[in-house]
Amino acid sequence: MGSKVLVVGAGISGIGAVSMLAKTGKKVILYDGNDKLDPKQVRERLNGASCEIVLGELTEEVLQQSDMAVISPGISLETPFVEQIKEAGIQIWSEIELAYRYAKGHLIAITGTNGKTTTTALTGQIMKNWVGDAFTVGNIGTAYTSAALDTTPDSITTAEVSSFQLESIVEFHPQVSAILNITPDHLNRHHTMEEYTRVKELVTKNQTKDDTCVLNYEDARLRAFGEQLEIPVMWFSSKQKVEKGLYLKDDVIWYTGDGEEYEILPVAEQNLIGVHNYENIMAAVGIALAMGTPLDVIRKTLREFKAVEHRIEYVATKNGVRYYDDSKGTNVDAAIQAVKAMTTPTVLIGGGYDKGAEYDEWINEFHGKIKLLVLMGQTRDKIAETARRLGMNNICFVDSMEEAVQVCAKTALPGETVLLSPACASWGMFKNYEQRGDIFKELVRALAD
Repeated sequence: MGSKVLVVGAGISGIGAVSMLAKTGKKVILYDGNDKLDPKQVRERLNGASCEIVLGELTEEVLQQSDMAVISPGISLETPFVEQIKEAGIQIWSEIELAYRYAKGHLIAITGTNGKTTTTALTGQIMKNWVGDAFTVGNIGTAYTSAALDTTPDSITTAEVSSFQLESIVEFHPQVSAILNITPDHLNRHHTMEEYTRVKELVTKNQTKDDTCVLNYEDARLRAFGEQLEIPVMWFSSKQKVEKGLYLKDDVIWYTGDGEEYEILPVAEQNLIGVHNYENIMAAVGIALAMGTPLDVIRKTLREFKAVEHRIEYVATKNGVRYYDDSKGTNVDAAIQAVKAMTTPTVLIGGGYDKGAEYDEWINEFHGKIKLLVLMGQTRDKIAETARRLGMNNICFVDSMEEAVQVCAKTALPGETVLLSPACASWGMFKNYEQRGDIFKELVRALAD
């Protein structure tokens, strides 16, 4: 690595990268193409880390000063200023690649379209309960670079990694990787499912026969991928017994392999709902077993673990109506899983930023369960058109989350459910899915009871 590093993007990953690099004595330029950012506010977020801040145009002078570049995951490699960096012959790393070069100890990397955050949080908690010296980082909200220098040779780091983060890895090498599922998402960035799938599969790029990859047997793409992998594979399945790995039978999670077969846990003994969550649990158990974690630690953690925030998170019961926040359901497949988890007639809030998705599969899951579809945001007309074509006509348009919650409160009857699960990103109306979920929860809790 050169002595002067260009960090691109002033978000969580960029700030984490600058802070880490400053601690290691590197000279850093923090660049962001948004010239409307306040340099003073950016500097405050750096908590004293020394760097030059450049906003707006990326000049030749800055490029000539830079030995390498670290790109934040939210920035496409096709962005014009990133093309400038490439043309200047500057090597590009992702933030997780940078962190990996400085981190010590053992690494678990979890990716997939849906379930990453729940699986990462659960796996991280299992590791914490086992070894104590454990870190949970990545797309879950804590930059890997913010923890890398605190790791030790005995640490276990569990990282949630997105396709955006995997695009620019070089030596990034987890001892255990997991790909939970691959369904259409981020096609506005990756363009094709083939490219999106290829990037997800990069999580295994540097793994060897001493490592393990945990894969979903019920995902056709991953089954084909796993069958041609040269590294050991641990499968999980919600529908059938696998040769080696975890499977669900009669609402009990089992392990089989290496001449052994034993019960892990009945699903009734843990707190997550829905088959998709049972898959997340099996993935976490597979990772933990591959790491050598004792069964008693795994079982104890499963019994204690609660749902992560904004992922089919129970909010409150108002006038006999249960409210759930699934703001993290930012794509069609995630939203399908949330609908499947509902057991009563449901008023559903959907819509948001258009990532180029189609909504037929989501609407087809309603099966009379969704009594009213409340739509907002850029995609509301597109979703409504699809819904009507498929026979779902009970639709309401709203212009704000406040209006959406009021409509839901007037419509849902005692014993029914209100679910925020947008099937779309939050951009345009909200800063991120967390803010969208937080506003929803505040409005729900403020309802008269």
